[in-house]
Amino acid sequence: MNRTEGYIYYNKLFDLYGNLLNEREKEIFILFYEEDLSLQEIAEIRSVTKSAIGSAITIINKKLNLYEEKLNFLKKIKELEFLLNDMKESSLKEKIKKIWN
Repeated sequence: MNRTEGYIYYNKLFDLYGNLLNEREKEIFILFYEEDLSLQEIAEIRSVTKSAIGSAITIINKKLNLYEEKLNFLKKIKELEFLLNDMKESSLKEKIKKIWN
């Protein structure tokens, strides 16, 4: 997985499981993945070391991966999207899309 794919993947996981993180973890995630700040920039904002932020990002990613491993919401969403794209019945397809949006 390249950097861009990783960012997209973790943002999807954050959308699903972000509320399971504590406020500090949410803030660090947003600064790193959404605001695209460097570890050093985040460290300066939080008044901690760069390595502390790097460790926090690693822990956050592990938590998000664990939530997905246990709950499989992202996997299920991808499977449903695949089925939706395959469906012939357009009215049913539109009704299902409304549920997910």
